[in-house]
Amino acid sequence: MKFIHLTDTHLTLPGTLLYTLDPQARLRAAVQSITQEHGDAAFVVITGDLAHWGEAAAYGALMEELSRLRMPVHLLIGNHDDRALFRDTFASAPVDPGGYVQFAFTVAEKRFVALDTHEPGVSWGVYCEQRAAWLSAELESHALPVYLFMHHPPFPVGMTSMDRISMREPGRLRAAIEPHRQRIRHLFFGHLHRPVAGSWLGIPVSTQRATSHQVALDLGAGPQVPGSHEPPQYGVVLAGEEETIVHMHDFLDGSARFAL
Repeated sequence: MKFIHLTDTHLTLPGTLLYTLDPQARLRAAVQSITQEHGDAAFVVITGDLAHWGEAAAYGALMEELSRLRMPVHLLIGNHDDRALFRDTFASAPVDPGGYVQFAFTVAEKRFVALDTHEPGVSWGVYCEQRAAWLSAELESHALPVYLFMHHPPFPVGMTSMDRISMREPGRLRAAIEPHRQRIRHLFFGHLHRPVAGSWLGIPVSTQRATSHQVALDLGAGPQVPGSHEPPQYGVVLAGEEETIVHMHDFLDGSARFAL
């Protein structure tokens, strides 16, 4: 089966530029690319930072753009989002009993589990005891292969400026998944605005560039997050019985194609 992973759309008020770019226009281009090239995808997941300043009108613009997709779209929130305003706009979006934007769904005998790492007022990720209890119960409820989605990575990636604002105290998350990690096929995350892949606790992990602005590769310890205008991406995921393959697609790349 195929699904699409997008992240960090950072929508603003319609017509408002962000770092000289129009986030809504770039998301529209991603939606057009998905429709034309991957219309057979089972669903789309967007791993947070849906709106840059968490404004109601930005969520309205997001809804407008996503309505053009023909497959289900599953939305997570990140540190730039406003949980209450998101829920006001996307009233049918599923939440857990505590009101966190956490949910799970099954497609093709695979379980897809979305986590909420947003904490109001801070840039780093948090996964509290209540959220972890929901995840433990979810993982205990079935024996299917699992694919996890979250905004903040629960591990350092060697980019000091971003590691400062990744998930803090991931022990509760780790404890929840530890008994089940042999059947966790992949962990998809956002937040970094960079193509990054590796493993954590033996679990394969990946993310890609945002549909909006990017973070430059800098492994130094400077205080500033270095921005860039590298091409935007989305991930095309092929989830098989024995493999999970993630293709990073630079959907605005206009370079020539030719036979080799």
